[in-house]
Parts: sequence; structure tokens; C-alpha cells
Amino acid sequence: MSSSISSSDPWRRFFRLIAGAAAIAAGIVYAFVVLVDPFDTLPLSPPADRPPVASNQRFSYPSLARSPRFDSAIIGTSSSRLLRPEVLNPLFGARFVNLAMNDATVYEQSRLFGLFARTHPAPKVVMLGLDYRWCPTGPDYQRLTFRTFPEWMYRDNLWAGYLEMFNAYTVQSAGQMFGIMIGIKQPDQGRDGYTSFVPPDATYDSARALVHLRGEGPYVPGGEREGAPSAWSYPAMGPLRAMLVSVPAATRKVLFFIPYNHRMLTDPGSAGAVVWDECRRRVVAEAARVPNTQVLDFMRPSPITEADDNYWDGIHYRTGVADRLSRDMAGAGQGETSDDYIVLWSGVSR
Repeated sequence: MSSSISSSDPWRRFFRLIAGAAAIAAGIVYAFVVLVDPFDTLPLSPPADRPPVASNQRFSYPSLARSPRFDSAIIGTSSSRLLRPEVLNPLFGARFVNLAMNDATVYEQSRLFGLFARTHPAPKVVMLGLDYRWCPTGPDYQRLTFRTFPEWMYRDNLWAGYLEMFNAYTVQSAGQMFGIMIGIKQPDQGRDGYTSFVPPDATYDSARALVHLRGEGPYVPGGEREGAPSAWSYPAMGPLRAMLVSVPAATRKVLFFIPYNHRMLTDPGSAGAVVWDECRRRVVAEAARVPNTQVLDFMRPSPITEADDNYWDGIHYRTGVADRLSRDMAGAGQGETSDDYIVLWSGVSR
């Protein structure tokens, strides 16, 4: 018996050594991650310049939403991501951050909007790009996508983040951030949230874009619909109401229906058009509840939407069009008119 116990001792010591080495290695990796703080969110991370690095904007944008460098924000999906803060800033006399996320749901947009509103008590301008995400009907809307949504980052207690930082994604992101910190890697995302996700405009191929556009057809938001349109439920209107009342009356609030290519627009009077028109009516009703709010409709036949050369695909317009939208929205606040859009509601004080 003593011989058996004795023979197992080397194995026990071996496994203890391996376990100890693994624990030390894990501790070193964990310490590296929390010191680098790749998402710039932890309370005790050392001061450093941390540009966005996460490929999933849901991880990068909370720190930008909290940043005192900005006093204005853009919220939306990828259909609003090409709005450039450097163009908007002089037009509005503001410091914009673009917080539009790829395929962001209403829930995700409202969480990001809420975070920005809580950390900026008196924002100058908030812009909300309205597209298919805001107009489904029925009892509820899609809350999340296949992309991970880090709930803890959108809460006020960031100490909980220390329990969330030891996983493959944060380690990878920490490695990218460390490479930027020591100068061996260049940032590939904008420090104001703007990052172009389309090819350089100089490489635009109208024939190739037309191939994508020809595959598009009228888009109608899904959901359950019974009875008259006035009886339909548009579940996104609740979050929209909460977002609008979360910022002060003096804040300029710009809601804009994004300019789909004409192939994606519904025919006037069609069943699909009724769904969109009722959604527009509901949005205007919410906008009318709060002061200093404007609703602009770019989702209509116009010089923008009718020109195929303005688009990469049915939803994503070119950078020049994004700059044009910026100028249009600034002008609309001054009472200007344009064939690019219709003013559905204006309660803006000049």
C-alpha cells in the first residue's frame, strides 16, 4: 500500500505543477487584458490613448458614448454609419460622435442612446436614423442579433467588467490595442466613431453596383397586422418615446428616414406603403410630444434615391451622399427646403 501511494506522489506533484503554471499564466493574461483595457471601460485602467479596436461596434461604442469629447451623437444602423462628424460639426456648431452600429436593433440603439443621454446631461444634437428596424408591427421586435451584446458595458456599474474580461475576444482585442499602444499597429477605426465600411469612392464601379441594385425589390417591414392601420401595433414607438424624453428640451432632436434606393421603395397606395406611412405617422406623433424635434423623410422618390450611381446597394449610399444628407439636415433646421426630403414634422426653435 505504501509503495502505491509513494508511486503516485510524482504524478500528484506533476499535476500540481501544471495546474500552478496554468494558473500563473492565466493570471498574467488576465492582468495584461485589464491593464490594456481594450474597450476603455474599466474603472482602474491606466490612462492611455485607446482608439476603438473591436470589430463589433457594440464593444467599442460605450466608451465613445461616455466620452466628454463629444456633445452630440448619431444613432442608427449601418445606413447611418457613413455620416461624418467632421462634416456635421461645423454645420451644427457641435462635436459629434457617430454611434451607428451594423444591423443594430431598436433595443441596442435605445441602450446606446440611453448611455449617451445619462453621461451627457445637456447634449446639443441627437440624430436618429430610422429604417426597417423601427417599423415592424406586432407584439414585439427583435431584441438582439447573432452579434454579442455586452450588457454590462451599458450599465453604470463598470466594476462588473472585471468579471467579463477573461475570454478569447477580449484577449484578442487586448493584443490589437497593445500593438497600437507600442506603435507596431495603426488604428483602423475612427476616434469619433466614424469608420468607412464601403470601398474607397475612387474605386466605385457603377456596373457592379447595378448588379446588386437589380436584385433589390420593395421592402416592407414584417410583423402581424389585423384590422385598420390605426389598430396596428408598432412596438418600437415605446423605446422611441423613452429616448426622446431622456434628453432636455433644448437639445435638437433630428429623426430622419434614411434614403433607400428607389427599387426598395414601395409603390404609393400599395399595402407595403401603408405600413411605412403608418409608421411615419406614429413617429411624427412621438416627435410632437417633445420640443425642438424634427422629422425628415429621405425615404421617398428624390434626386438622391432615383440615381443608382448614389448607391453601393439598396440601403448603403456613397460618402458624398452622406455629406449631402448632413448639409440637408443642417439646412432643414434653418427652415430651408430641398427636393431631397420632406419635412414631416418640425418643432425646431431657431
